[in-house]
Amino acid sequence: MSTVIAAPVDRLLYTPEEAAEALAIGRSTLYELMADGALKYIKLGRCRRIRRSDLEAYVANLAPLPN
Repeated sequence: MSTVIAAPVDRLLYTPEEAAEALAIGRSTLYELMADGALKYIKLGRCRRIRRSDLEAYVANLAPLPN
């Protein structure tokens, strides 16, 4: 008997908590980024969600520290 292991789902939308975990930052920091407009998000009813593409764009725009 073989067991089929499903591949993990590649999410399109993340909760703020999931996005904070993906970025390895705190939840409060993530909410600050959203409030400042540094990280785009959408509202679905009363819920906030962050698109994967917006997370990737945020990371791509981070400036490296000078040596």
